[in-house]
Parts: sequence; structure tokens; C-alpha cells
Amino acid sequence: MSAQEEKPAAEEEQHQDMDAVPGESAHSEATDPLPEDVDMEVETDPVAALQEEVAMLKDQVLRARAETENVRRRADRDRADASAYAVTGFARDMLTVSDNLRRALDSMPDDTADDMKAFVEGVEMTERELLNTMERYGIKKVEPEVGEKFDHKFHQAMFEVPTPDHAPGSVMQVVAAGYVIKDRLLRPAMVGVAKSEEKKLDTEA
Repeated sequence: MSAQEEKPAAEEEQHQDMDAVPGESAHSEATDPLPEDVDMEVETDPVAALQEEVAMLKDQVLRARAETENVRRRADRDRADASAYAVTGFARDMLTVSDNLRRALDSMPDDTADDMKAFVEGVEMTERELLNTMERYGIKKVEPEVGEKFDHKFHQAMFEVPTPDHAPGSVMQVVAAGYVIKDRLLRPAMVGVAKSEEKKLDTEA
């Protein structure tokens, strides 16, 4: 074979080798796996998850503590009320006894006979002792004065009387005294309230 025939053959073989190298490189790049340190899925940060859980548990603890404190305060208040107002029912029943003693004294004539004075003094002493005993348990008498302004918190109006002698809305008469236990109303005072007189129409005109 001549030198000219060998040269084209060598060039063709070299050309085939050059064509094979790029193809082989591209195939290698396409089939090579991704590096192991590249993670396609986004993982949750464990520190952030723990912080969120701690915050949630802290909120639950604070809520539980506040609820416990409210229950304790409510129990203390109920215990104090039970201690302060335990005699409410008994005191309300004893008001009838006090009313009867007062009615008995009011019915006594001014010129009491000598043989009745000791009896009247005994009834007065009994009333005073009853009121003193009730006051030791926080029960006090509420007896408004005539002319005092009507207070719906402690007074109950039984009737209204038109009169020019007292201001409208003032106490004109006390029918029965009221009572309070501590800061609660046990029974309102029964009173008559003054009101302004109605103007008469001039029928002659």
C-alpha cells in the first residue's frame, strides 16, 4: 500500500475516535448519579420544632396555673361567705321576734301602772340584749329618720302620701325597721314616702 492510501485511512480512524469521545462523555454525564450530600426533600429544622413545642407547653402550663389560681380564689371567697353569712337564715327568723318585742313596747301606754313598769323594763332589756347579740354576728338594724331621702338599696316603699311638709321622695313614716348582715341586705325598712300634692283644678273658671 502506498503512503497516500495510508494517510486517508489514518485520518478517518482519527475522525471516528473524536466522534466517539464527545458521545461517551455526554452519556457519562447523563447517567452519573447526583452527589450524596444533595437532598431533594426539604427537611424540618429540629431546633425550630423543639422551640415551637416548648412554647406550646409553656402556654398550657400558664393556662393551667391561671385556672388553678381562679379555682383557689373562688374557693376562698365561698369559704369566707359561708363563714360570714352562715347565720343568715337564723337571723331572718329572729327578725320576727324583734318585731314582736318592738310592737309590744309601742303598744304600752305612756302612763304605765307601777305594777307593770318592771314588766316593761324587762321587755326593753330583752330587746336590747337581742339586738346586741345580733350585732355581734354582724346583723345591724336599719331604721331611717323621718325626712331622710328614700334609698332603694335599704328601703321599701309601702305607700305614698301627698304632703307639703316633706320633700318628695323622702321618708315620711317608718312602718318596720330593716336589717343588714355584714354588707348584705337582710330585710329592707318598710317606709311611707312623701310625694308632692296634686294641683287642684279651678272648676269655677
